[in-house]
Amino acid sequence: MTDRRVVIAGGHGKIAQHLIQVLTAQGDRAVALIRNPHHVDAVKALGALPEVVDLENASVEDVAALLHDADAVVFAAGAGPSGGVERKDTVDRAASVLLADSAEKAGVARFVQISSFGAGEPVADDAEDTWKAYIAAKTAAEEDLKSRQKLDWTILRPGGLTDDDPSGHVTLTAPPLERGTVPRADVAAVIAALIDTPAAAGKTLMLTSGDVTVEDAVSAV
Repeated sequence: MTDRRVVIAGGHGKIAQHLIQVLTAQGDRAVALIRNPHHVDAVKALGALPEVVDLENASVEDVAALLHDADAVVFAAGAGPSGGVERKDTVDRAASVLLADSAEKAGVARFVQISSFGAGEPVADDAEDTWKAYIAAKTAAEEDLKSRQKLDWTILRPGGLTDDDPSGHVTLTAPPLERGTVPRADVAAVIAALIDTPAAAGKTLMLTSGDVTVEDAVSAV
């Protein structure tokens, strides 16, 4: 039982919902930052404390106040497939920057950012505009985080996300890594373990399903 306070941006997202359950089961206190007040009961039912805040319009002061006494922050927000090009920037990039600014202001050093395969890499010329915007936003968010000296950041780039049952076995490594998929539940388990792994700070890690247990994969980092 660890009793950490972990604040999750995008707290009603699919990965975040799994993460809340993992954290709660091991004795941590999860705080879910959610935009839609209609999601309050859902995240409460999972075991999290909901905080309603719109990261596209909130100030650093607003968000920093919600990070008070936190031990770690996880950026799990995203505009989603229907978000459009503009919201790829305002959510996937700008909201991450806002959360990092707020973590610095609140004095919360541990920061885990969920990014994506493809971030930091060239995008094919014939790719869809929304994909180009998404990768551009994720890459910019990563670069912003890497520039920060006050945060013990870890960037996690999961492969294609599925809703399969967790296998508990993954491949977790520095880039590059062959493309693959990974259940969202396994991503959540890896994040929960990374939060408490100081050696993961300052690293960018690729994640797919694999043959190594989550515990051993994170320990090997």
